[in-house]
Amino acid sequence: MPRLPKPKQKPPYPFILDALMPLNPEVRRMFSGFAVYLGDHLVCMLRDSPKSPRDNGVWLVLSETANPKDPKLRREFPSLRSIELLGDMIGHWLLIPSDSPSFETEALHACDLLLRHDPRLGRIPKSRR
Repeated sequence: MPRLPKPKQKPPYPFILDALMPLNPEVRRMFSGFAVYLGDHLVCMLRDSPKSPRDNGVWLVLSETANPKDPKLRREFPSLRSIELLGDMIGHWLLIPSDSPSFETEALHACDLLLRHDPRLGRIPKSRR
């Protein structure tokens, strides 16, 4: 059972947490969204906020060894783009935008990769090291 924030605050896109349930995800408030951890690894953030709606969706966190410009990654996630709110400050976070026609398909593909422990996704944040 994932540890969820206070009852009044529910993460968006519950199908993602359902898909990750076998890995016992931990969910915490972060910025204007909900961070999803698998063990010590931050793997994504779920965001659906009226502030900067262009950045709503799944913020994927790439590992230290993953290349954000990898063409294979771009083929697997055609709508993947940088997060405007972060500017050029954090290049290893990329957005699957919720307004993309393939949002649900791409988000579930990310879940499948996480279930298979894909080394390109997730990293231990400095605060947990």
